[in-house]
Amino acid sequence: MGEEETKREPRKYLGIYFECCNVYGRVYQNKDKTAYSGFCPRCMRRVSIKVGEGGTNQRFFKAY
Repeated sequence: MGEEETKREPRKYLGIYFECCNVYGRVYQNKDKTAYSGFCPRCMRRVSIKVGEGGTNQRFFKAY
């Protein structure tokens, strides 16, 4: 394998506390880099967070 194949940029994610089931999880940025989306690891409730201008540097959120 060449160097190009072994070096990959880590996927961007947000840490989410899912209030519905009292658990933490990660949601990952989509391929278009327009949103972070994922599911509660227990009940599979969907969450989506849009990426926009002037956003935030915060990396952890609560989903109700």
